Amino acid sequence: MEYREFGKTGMKVSALGFGGSEIRGVDVGTVDRLLGSALDAGLNVIDTAACYGDSEELIGKAVSHRRSDYFVFSKCGHASGLSTPDWDPRTVRDSIDRSLKRLKTDYVDLMQLHSCGVDVLQEGSVIEELQKAKQAGKIRFLGYSGDREAARSAVELGVFDSLQTSINVADQSVLDEVLPLAVARGMGVIAKRPIANVAWQYQTMPEVDYYVEYWRRFTKLQFPFTKLPVSEAVGVALRFTLSTPGVSTAIVGTQNPGRWQQNAAYVDAGSLPTSEYEAIRDAWRRAAEPGWMGQT
Repeated sequence: MEYREFGKTGMKVSALGFGGSEIRGVDVGTVDRLLGSALDAGLNVIDTAACYGDSEELIGKAVSHRRSDYFVFSKCGHASGLSTPDWDPRTVRDSIDRSLKRLKTDYVDLMQLHSCGVDVLQEGSVIEELQKAKQAGKIRFLGYSGDREAARSAVELGVFDSLQTSINVADQSVLDEVLPLAVARGMGVIAKRPIANVAWQYQTMPEVDYYVEYWRRFTKLQFPFTKLPVSEAVGVALRFTLSTPGVSTAIVGTQNPGRWQQNAAYVDAGSLPTSEYEAIRDAWRRAAEPGWMGQT
């Protein structure tokens, strides 16, 4: 497994991280096998969120006994069952405490504000609540997870240690301005949706709304690699994301323990050749429409 510096935090993170959104509702035995095999193979980043159903609880049950083997990243801000409103400082405070209980840990390595808008960031009270949690030893580092104008605003504020944002072959808007700015500020960068939901595989518009925008983009981008067998094309897409300068780790979710091994093999193949990477960038520059912003 390749490890990369996570900004200025001092953490060295695995290039491939585990995304906890996919395990909602899965039995704990499957999650135990899935995460156990990933940790055994060297993955050391598990990313989840308070609003991912029972994800935090499942992670805590499955691998909290191996807490020293991984960095746990979570997210807060949405009430997700709490009585206070979204983006209220009380919600952030109580959500952090709830996450610690669910994850069966005394601290999380990174707590991220979860896709709040520019207005919330500029008002600042939820950031202050994160800073209080850090002072109390409940979290080690502060992050922001989101896209578009809010992602840029979070970087420019200079208070966050990391940025999690969409980076993939069909979502490259962040690469020219926001990502270089984050790198210049010494932030760790987490790429979410790194394989663009494999949306190119659908011959007609997918039924899952979450995939539709990327599917529309692929119909115009017409990347040659999407004509390859799906398993090979996924490898190209993931390697593109990990070849992007500044990306610390790419978060991929799955419910299939065998899928982790396949993803790890893609990472082992190394960066895309420069010519192949630039061909994908050039195709984006030619085809991208003004409204093709980051997908949350």
